[in-house]
Amino acid sequence: MSPTVQELRNAIRVATGRFEREVKASFTKEELQAICEALGADVDEAGRPSTSQMRRLIRAHVGIAESLEAADDSTFRKPNLQVIADELGASFEP
Repeated sequence: MSPTVQELRNAIRVATGRFEREVKASFTKEELQAICEALGADVDEAGRPSTSQMRRLIRAHVGIAESLEAADDSTFRKPNLQVIADELGASFEP
């Protein structure tokens, strides 16, 4: 059985040192920054990147998009979450 979107998000949260959430919620800005750091994606530290910038950076870094410019900045869908979880080595419990 494949994991749910919520299970994938929580597995990614745990893999980046964050806490699981019992409610369905997309990633916060802090969680996105933790994902970028865990992936080794270069987040611009001079300014505070927006959530959409970090989503694009994550997509480009894990290969969902060919480049930062080509990356979508919408919330992550299940196939995107699976790729991110795989890249982080995140595991989930059914």
